[in-house]
Amino acid sequence: MVPPLGFGAWSWGDRSNYWGYGKDYDKSANQSAYDALQRTALSGQIPGGQAFIDTAEVYGYGLSETFLGEFIKADKTGAPRPLIMTKFAPLPWRVARSQVVSAAKASAERLGNVGPIDAYIQHWPGFATSAFSNDAFLEGLADVVEQGIARSAGVSNFNAKRVHGAADALERRGFCLGSNQVQFSALYRAPEENGVLEACRERGVTLVAYSPLCQGLLSGKYRPGAPLPSGPRAAIYRSKINEIGRLIDLMHTIGEERGGKTPAQIALNFLMCMPNVMPIPGAKTAAQVEELAGACGWRLTDGEWTELDKESRKVKPPLGAPFENW
Repeated sequence: MVPPLGFGAWSWGDRSNYWGYGKDYDKSANQSAYDALQRTALSGQIPGGQAFIDTAEVYGYGLSETFLGEFIKADKTGAPRPLIMTKFAPLPWRVARSQVVSAAKASAERLGNVGPIDAYIQHWPGFATSAFSNDAFLEGLADVVEQGIARSAGVSNFNAKRVHGAADALERRGFCLGSNQVQFSALYRAPEENGVLEACRERGVTLVAYSPLCQGLLSGKYRPGAPLPSGPRAAIYRSKINEIGRLIDLMHTIGEERGGKTPAQIALNFLMCMPNVMPIPGAKTAAQVEELAGACGWRLTDGEWTELDKESRKVKPPLGAPFENW
């Protein structure tokens, strides 16, 4: 069982400057992420008890997992630790099922051995030399669950055909496919159009929506003429900021009618109204967590959802990740 909303830790430990931290992930950024965790897992912000944190071995080159483990061990409140999802990267030199098991053990070590990983997933379909090892990777995921390193197995960025294939492979081992993590937001609707959402529903797989705020475009914090975020995201914003004005205005209007809900809360609730969809917005400060948690505990009306659906479809979607089509 998972809460209706999770949080992504992609930015934790980031040293690529994608999220604007610069090359050195300094102590203040580390503390900021810790404060964010305290506001989720350790203070009951999210309905349903345990919080849900998504990370991966490639986030911050392992620092995201390391920080998460350190933060959990530093907690003195006695609150239940968050549910943890982390990911195996099918890098070109990885071709064997045993490498999935080794990677899972390494992730568990970086996480501080705080208990079984709640969801261990393949980060993307294998490419290059790994493309022929996807069957082995799925067997490796089953091995990870069988050995008790993780409680469940899932995938990420899998197309509809691959979802069915992964579900079949795990079922042959006596397990179920728990999740498929894909990009999904009011601005990026590909899972509805390419059969991924339908495949997940057919197989009882939770669709975990990453970038549910379209990397901040749907936060309502950026408008034409305003300063853009630093780093590579600026190019994404520059190409779309003039197209989304009417959608953001509609989100503000609905939010005001709902007692002051923010565009980010509206955008997340839009996804949460869909059956079997769990958004995982990124959070790197306590203030962000408090705002995003406000997406829980209420529901858009059918009329509001339809208005947002129509307006959002007028915007040309941003480019998706290439591996979604592999």
